[in-house]
Amino acid sequence: MALISVKTILTSLAFFHITLAFFFITNPATIADQALVFVVGEAMGMPHARTFETQSPALAFLGVILAFMGISDLVTLSLPEDIGLLHYWSAQAPLRLALSMATLFYTFFTSAASPYYQNPAAGGVTGSASRLAHPSAHIQVPGYKPSGWGGDMLKNRVFFSFMFIEMISWFWVWVTLKEEMREIVIRKSSRRRSSQGMY
Repeated sequence: MALISVKTILTSLAFFHITLAFFFITNPATIADQALVFVVGEAMGMPHARTFETQSPALAFLGVILAFMGISDLVTLSLPEDIGLLHYWSAQAPLRLALSMATLFYTFFTSAASPYYQNPAAGGVTGSASRLAHPSAHIQVPGYKPSGWGGDMLKNRVFFSFMFIEMISWFWVWVTLKEEMREIVIRKSSRRRSSQGMY
């Protein structure tokens, strides 16, 4: 038995999405000014996005999508255990984990903070050690060229922090779900055996 049940984790995630939706619609600067966003962004060298300082139609749209996602996740938690956990969430958890991991890796490895764009001769550091040096959002990287499509707007510390939290959360859901699924299957088979023994 897991320390925290998968339903508790999923409920927390749904309320996290609804809370983010509220702040994206009302005051997006609150999210951009969070200590976690700052620490993760500085640690990974992700740039600060000024677009989160004021309300915009795109952030309101994002807020509504996050609210729909959170509310629909809460509704699916009311399904019976064998349908909700065994079928719906056992498919959703690895899918959402893979998508959040893919976007997280895209955001980091295609941004200016990526080790692929670091110049080994820059800053007096020689050899391959500079590729593993701490990335900085405050230094212009000469080898980096922004992409021409909208995906370049995802390379900021708010999106990176969100995807990092999503990846960790969905990995936790997936691991806990695999553990709980065994218990649900055992309970279901014992109920089936006991009901067959009655007839």
